[in-house]
Amino acid sequence: MKLTHLAPLAACAAALAFAPLPASAEPVLAAGVFQTPENPEAGTADLSEGPQGVVIRVNIEGIEPGWHAIHFHETGTCADEGYKESGSHVHHSGKKPHGLLNPEGPDDGDLPNIYADANGVVNAEIYSDRVTLAGAEGRANLLDEDGAALVIHEAADDHMSQPIGGAGARIACAVIEKVE
Repeated sequence: MKLTHLAPLAACAAALAFAPLPASAEPVLAAGVFQTPENPEAGTADLSEGPQGVVIRVNIEGIEPGWHAIHFHETGTCADEGYKESGSHVHHSGKKPHGLLNPEGPDDGDLPNIYADANGVVNAEIYSDRVTLAGAEGRANLLDEDGAALVIHEAADDHMSQPIGGAGARIACAVIEKVE
């Protein structure tokens, strides 16, 4: 079966894919450097605001192989041992129960788990429609007055149990800061 009738559509899509964005549509960008107790520069987080949410690219090394929870936390600090000063998960309104699979949730800080390979390396791209870098109404603002942090936990999140899905201790942290 020939698909020649799709050629004009493909050409149009290709032209749109490479068309420059209008200045007003440029994404807000943010970034952070992951620190672990062993390494103050263990990896990076790069965040880009889209029309409906934020894309997060995570690159980190030196963590235990296997699945790990990752969450947005409400305060932009990673200065203390155990990263407890980063607080609880971010919220834009009333707190919801934790968990992507929780029928009463999820809260705004919840994200899918990430996987560290046999060498302890994570390269992941995650999307959240519950947060914003640009102050979009109805979403938790990661760049508000006290900022936010991206925190990786020692174990996977079960996406149901309270308060953090059995994810365990905080093992890595990155303060999220706007990129100018």
